Amino acid sequence: MKKNMKPFHLKLLALLVMMAIVSTTHMAHAKKKKVLVFCKTAGFHHNSIKQGIAAIQKLGKENKFDVDSTINSAKFTEANLKQYNAVIFLNTTGDVLNDEQQSAFEKYIRTGGGFVGVHSATDCEYNWPWYGDLVGAYFLTHPHQQVAVLDVTDRTHISTKHLPEKYKRKDEWYNFKWVAKGLNILMSIDEKSYDAGSGKMGDHPMAWYRKYDGGRSFYTALGHTEESYAEPLFLNHLLGGIKYAMGQKK
Repeated sequence: MKKNMKPFHLKLLALLVMMAIVSTTHMAHAKKKKVLVFCKTAGFHHNSIKQGIAAIQKLGKENKFDVDSTINSAKFTEANLKQYNAVIFLNTTGDVLNDEQQSAFEKYIRTGGGFVGVHSATDCEYNWPWYGDLVGAYFLTHPHQQVAVLDVTDRTHISTKHLPEKYKRKDEWYNFKWVAKGLNILMSIDEKSYDAGSGKMGDHPMAWYRKYDGGRSFYTALGHTEESYAEPLFLNHLLGGIKYAMGQKK
């Protein structure tokens, strides 16, 4: 009798092992994070959007999160947004979401969603005050592209811990007509290090993060140029912002 039971026990054991492997694989897949890159433009279109999407996709592969990209604002529904840990506005411009889509995005953030704004995400949705508070500022002007020095005032955050205290690089430097209160400033630009034109601000933040309306928001004014998306320091800055928006603290 015992001899007849052994094959059964072995088969049962093999079945249990297979079930455990399948269950573990399924759980690992289910826990994989996912972001949506939204790059619709209703105004100026940045040529660097193509490089930006490719760079974020590469960051996703290297850091084990999935990346979808779209210019279709119809993707902003409550049901569709639920699958994403963060939504990235990559160089969006103008009025890109209608009232219904705005409402869906607000609910997404209020239920714990994450937002990343890159560069001209502040040149977007000027008539939607909730979005203004989410992104943290509205664009005013910019001088010609040039080299400037950024003062990295918070080097403890996941997006800036790798940066030098004085971060020198070339980009298109935004002046803002309005900046929200309550932002956690990560870096500011030294206006003495470049020609800021007529839009000098004095206190001139360039990147920040905050908890907002139940979710998380990160913004960087960097990322206008195509070359930005091949720069390791900038890419790690962007990656840190994405990780923060997805809920990763360290």
